[in-house]
Amino acid sequence: MLRPSPAPAPALRSVLAALGSPTAVREARTPALRAASGPLCPELPLPVHVLRISEAPGHEPGTRLVGWRFLIRSGDRAVAAADTMLTPDGWSFSHFFEGPYVAATERALVQAEALPGTYQPRLLSVPELYMLTLWLHAEQDPDGTEPGTESADVLVPLAPAPPGIAANRPYRVADLLPVLSTRLAPPPLLGSAASA
Repeated sequence: MLRPSPAPAPALRSVLAALGSPTAVREARTPALRAASGPLCPELPLPVHVLRISEAPGHEPGTRLVGWRFLIRSGDRAVAAADTMLTPDGWSFSHFFEGPYVAATERALVQAEALPGTYQPRLLSVPELYMLTLWLHAEQDPDGTEPGTESADVLVPLAPAPPGIAANRPYRVADLLPVLSTRLAPPPLLGSAASA
């Protein structure tokens, strides 16, 4: 079961204002938005986090919240997405976009509904690998049961995923994070003990 977090009200207001602005929609590089007939509705807000791999050996990787993403629905499907970002004045509209991650996000959310456990859906970006995942953060079940190891956080890489990582497949964070950390680790310096 998915229990999405409500988006900050200013983030939603900024997306609604952008959707209501003919200039913002017309100038967006999203033909699907310009061609949409009927009302456009922002739905499924997801917090967007960026993965930080610690440069200090032995330290856990971390994440930081960088924005909120809304899928923009026209009729029965998402045709685009809108990103917001945190500015000194609060949450503001950033940009509209379309592409494979829009449909992949929608698909991953539908698949996640069938997983056992209760999850808070988020997006996790790994910019260095050009990778985006649906991050299913394990939550306490409505009956008060704490998540166990079988329902720990899950990452679902969205298509297109980097080579060697299967898209649309749920991975336990404990299984996928070491793979990502290895790929993101700086190469050893020539002449160092690591290269011997």
